[in-house]
Amino acid sequence: MVGFIIRRFIAMLLTLVAVSIVAFAIIQLPPGDYLTSYIAALSSTGDQLDPRVIENLRSQYGLGEPFYVQYWKWVTGILQGNFGHSFEWKRPVSELIWGRLGNSILLEGLAVIVMWLIAVPIGIYAAVRKYSLGDYLATVLGFIGLAVPNFFFALIVMYLSFVWFGTTMGGLFSPEFESTRWSLPRVWDFLTHAWAPVLVLATAGTAELIRILRANLLDELKKPYVTTARAKGLTEFRTILKYPVRLALNPLISTIGWLLPALVSGSVIVSVVMNLPTAGPMLLRSLTTQDMYLAGAIILLLSVLTVVGTLISDILLAWIDPRIRYGGK
Repeated sequence: MVGFIIRRFIAMLLTLVAVSIVAFAIIQLPPGDYLTSYIAALSSTGDQLDPRVIENLRSQYGLGEPFYVQYWKWVTGILQGNFGHSFEWKRPVSELIWGRLGNSILLEGLAVIVMWLIAVPIGIYAAVRKYSLGDYLATVLGFIGLAVPNFFFALIVMYLSFVWFGTTMGGLFSPEFESTRWSLPRVWDFLTHAWAPVLVLATAGTAELIRILRANLLDELKKPYVTTARAKGLTEFRTILKYPVRLALNPLISTIGWLLPALVSGSVIVSVVMNLPTAGPMLLRSLTTQDMYLAGAIILLLSVLTVVGTLISDILLAWIDPRIRYGGK
């Protein structure tokens, strides 16, 4: 297992290098750059920039240099802890992303926990009690959860909260807690605001996990080893949880690698609708304005989450399913 982890770690580094190159290239695919967009925005309002100022800005940010020179400056700065300077915000990227990325990871992490806590027991029940009333109810709710877009569900939650409780849902903190340090009152304030976006983000994922677990568990329950376990006198509860459920969880565990980044990128519209200070809206804004250092840093950090999550998935799969062997053994 140690050798496998070392090999995967090396593969992770190579993957991140490739992703960083692709991400930096994609960000620069649209014609022009941030300065071009900025000049166009000023021109639309009737303002003009001195040509000497434009040339100085291009030289300062290296916008007139070849792609590989700009990429090398960016990646060598990252190795030193410097993610570059945001053109639009006029601040270092590292000062902008950590707070919002932390909010995203915390919010989406809670959504993942809620998804698993709801999906696993319901999926097991739906498979064990196939074609029962509970199974049909779980199927209907699952289809509704998959069919309703997250942003539309967010609008429904916000409307019901205003109509029933007279409160406006939005943000993750009250104004008095936005810039304070973490404490028990701030944690409680966060939980009172976070339940709505967590519920919204977990809905579609929960419905999908229920369907996946139910389908896989139904396949496992038909296999001979389940009949053998029952014939040896094991209780029904232990027979189901000890063998078929462990194997049916494999597809769910394999989704850990992409689940968190998918939630971060998929919550952009929800974050805009609910005014959440997460990384999604900042990534969208940086892409539309071609703020390449800010966009590149967020995309690279999402890639890090993906490869680290994939490694965790592989380790958990090897631990849960003894049939899995690496290196051809």
